[in-house]
Amino acid sequence: MSEQRGIAWTIGFVAAFALLPVWYVFGRPGNTVRAKAGHNTNWATYNGSPDNLHYSSLRQINVGNVAQLKPVWSYDTHEKGGLEAQPLIADGVLYGYSPHQDVFALDAATGKLLWNFNSGAGVTKPERGLSYWTDGKEKRVFAGINYFLYALDATTGKPVVDFGKSGRIDLRENLGRDPETMSLYISSPGSIYKDLIIMGDGTPESLPAPPGDIRAYDVHTGKMRWIFHTIPHPGEIGYETWPRDAWKTSGAANNWCGMAVDTVRGIVYVPTGSAATDWYGADRAGDDLFANSLIALDAATGKRLWHFQAVHHDLWDRDLPSPPTLVTVRRDGKDVPAVAQTSKQGYLYLFNRVDGTPLFPMETKNYPASTVPGEVASPVQTLPSKPAPFSRQKLTENMLTERTPQAHEWALQHLRSWVSDGQFVPNRVGQSTVMFPGWDGGAEWGGSAYDPDTHILYINANDVGLTESLVKHEGGSGGKSVYQAQCAVCHGQMREGTPPAAPSLLGLNEKFTVEQISGIIQHGQGRMPAFTGISGADRRAVASYVLNGGEGDGAKDSSEGKVTYDTTGYHKFLDEDGYPAVKTPWGTFNAINLDTGEYVWKIPFGEYPELVAQGLGTTGSENYGGPVITAGGVVFIAATVEDKKIRAYDKRTGKLLWEYQLAYPANATPAVYEINGREYVVIASGGGRDPRIPTGGQYVAFALPQ
Repeated sequence: MSEQRGIAWTIGFVAAFALLPVWYVFGRPGNTVRAKAGHNTNWATYNGSPDNLHYSSLRQINVGNVAQLKPVWSYDTHEKGGLEAQPLIADGVLYGYSPHQDVFALDAATGKLLWNFNSGAGVTKPERGLSYWTDGKEKRVFAGINYFLYALDATTGKPVVDFGKSGRIDLRENLGRDPETMSLYISSPGSIYKDLIIMGDGTPESLPAPPGDIRAYDVHTGKMRWIFHTIPHPGEIGYETWPRDAWKTSGAANNWCGMAVDTVRGIVYVPTGSAATDWYGADRAGDDLFANSLIALDAATGKRLWHFQAVHHDLWDRDLPSPPTLVTVRRDGKDVPAVAQTSKQGYLYLFNRVDGTPLFPMETKNYPASTVPGEVASPVQTLPSKPAPFSRQKLTENMLTERTPQAHEWALQHLRSWVSDGQFVPNRVGQSTVMFPGWDGGAEWGGSAYDPDTHILYINANDVGLTESLVKHEGGSGGKSVYQAQCAVCHGQMREGTPPAAPSLLGLNEKFTVEQISGIIQHGQGRMPAFTGISGADRRAVASYVLNGGEGDGAKDSSEGKVTYDTTGYHKFLDEDGYPAVKTPWGTFNAINLDTGEYVWKIPFGEYPELVAQGLGTTGSENYGGPVITAGGVVFIAATVEDKKIRAYDKRTGKLLWEYQLAYPANATPAVYEINGREYVVIASGGGRDPRIPTGGQYVAFALPQ
């Protein structure tokens, strides 16, 4: 924002704070201050508590004995496809997902299967967690499966027939557009507030895409109780930051990563992602509020209380990628309720959670204009001055890989032909621009863990770059045009893929038919979502293009349509051997004191087994999933893509205390719970982030020897 906008923003917050009801500051009437998070030995909420602390007050497992941890049970789903789920544990029962989105219940002390629910959807895109609700008598598990939200009886696993239609609601409805054309999916669990479940969803990166509206539903009936438009309608705050009719045609600005709830004050904190299309915004000129924003809403009504937009007019897929963490910090000798929000670009934002006041100074900086016809990039962005970023910000020649002289020279020659000027540099046509850190962060969806005893926040992060460029697209219809608009961001303009994240599509005509590829486009598979917004004819045309490269019925384009610009795809900056082409570490684990904004420690996180064998054991690796901290002084984390390990660190120093090799990479967040006086740590392992590594679906629980 400009200096004038920054001043207006601050004045607005002060005025808004003065008008807030007393109960927003001190809690709703009749409420008492919550007991310290984690006193319940359940883990019945995603990330451990509504405020996403990732914290357990259990201390049986501690710094002195954690090295004695052993696996005590495992549950194998016998499915392939990968896992990202954190299980829930309530009253001795563990609830989890399989890779194919079956929902199951286990005896949490033994791993014995109690029930299994199969929706019949046949979806394989990983889910990250469930929601659990009880009034003390009735118990329900809420499960997102594709675009449906199911309510299941927690005791039997049967759908609750009086919820929605036969136990489920369709999130494609109530968006003001034809539900049959809406491509969306549920990637993270809804947040429970009293008798409401508040939902976000995942959407395509390009148009057509549904709006990312935030919606609250009655946990008993499934009836929608409120909606917040993230692409504002006429008369709503932020409408002027979009073109006049954008609310009818634009999409995304969605919450795909989850939320946090202050149950005392009745506030839900909602981080959002970029607006579609991610990389070209000529049809969404303006700041595009409430995309890329942290929004504080009244959890009972959906009314906006305050917001902060982290990126204006995003052109870099800089979603806010994780549920915020509700913390407490010391300012001038007093405790201040705060909200900490990580970002893909490697910055941590910290605000007073009541009124949105930044708790560290913010700096508004100027950035270059776009050279792409029709594009108007925001001239300014606002970043916190503290803490220092937890991922590197600008790739220079002295930061290139030194793994081998050949790899360094290869990287040097490539970097010299690219634009590498740091954050928020608009992409160009015909020349690659470096994004560092890449589109997967910095921080990712695993989120951060907070220690209420020390006010230290723990964040795992990626530190790998990528390049992107734009290509002119004449529009029109046909397989190639639709492919370029919807598929090229992952699979490349020439179908060559962006390995290892997205496979090449070349040569598929030897394995698949047009109808099979069309079905995958319609229903999704693995990490690829369903594209129900693409018509049947266009799906077949895309399938024909994928298989035949423009030869064959339906694959060729017409020349109709407006000129636009598409990405050539996200290309990770990997050397010729497939390793990141930047200096290590490629992944880090960070401990930050929120009272001071200073780092307590920072360590490389993760390794490549084959490089360890060559003497390179401190490289770090990409990581997905978050940490959990306990009162025993231990931080548990898995997350690393390449080494299949779960680890335990000393929270004070970052010293490695214990590690265990799993069957698959555990790109998920652990859960900690206690049954009959015994403390357990459980992790879901299944892989799915690197297609070179086999996938599965296995849950493993650890405990101390009895």
